[in-house]
Amino acid sequence: MPTPIERFSQALKKHAGDFAVHLRNEDIGRLNSYYELLLKWSPRLHLVAPCSPEEFATRHILESLLLLRHLPADARVVDIGSGAGLPIIPCLIMRADLRATFIESSPRKAVFLREALRQVTSSRPPRLMVARFEETAPDADFVTCRAIDRFQQVLPELIDWAPASSTLLLFTGPALRRQVEDLLSSVHAELIPGSEQRFLLVARRAVPRANQ
Repeated sequence: MPTPIERFSQALKKHAGDFAVHLRNEDIGRLNSYYELLLKWSPRLHLVAPCSPEEFATRHILESLLLLRHLPADARVVDIGSGAGLPIIPCLIMRADLRATFIESSPRKAVFLREALRQVTSSRPPRLMVARFEETAPDADFVTCRAIDRFQQVLPELIDWAPASSTLLLFTGPALRRQVEDLLSSVHAELIPGSEQRFLLVARRAVPRANQ
């Protein structure tokens, strides 16, 4: 019987094409190591909801890698509420040029992130800030967020906080998509492969509609 790591690896290979992602053997090896580390830490820290290796490969890893098509060379990207390191750690595994800042308010989850980031080979060491995003002011071309508590309530504040020239890359369902479209004037929604209800939103940081 295949081990969870073997099932995870097989699912990555099987479904990478669905997400227009090309995975080299070394990429899969590093993603395997990241998944193995997360399996070790998640029961203690509740980093992600329990799921099968196949679901983790598609729902968490390959979905995260959808960001890569929107991140140019040397892009500065800030990940809010990083938790398990999704979506940016998989992106860093694939792209050493990215300049990443992780913002995580939980000191316990930050311990995991420091351990996970040791597996990332990057031309610029990622930065980890243990704080609420409202208390920080990093430079960024892109802001992403995949799982944050009370996201709908926090969203207006996140938009106000984001650097004026930045692009927001947000994983949403229909309700949050409508909220983002109400708040910002430039929003493009990409349906996530294999889903009918979940989207990657590419939202340009501009003056919110309510203030125009």
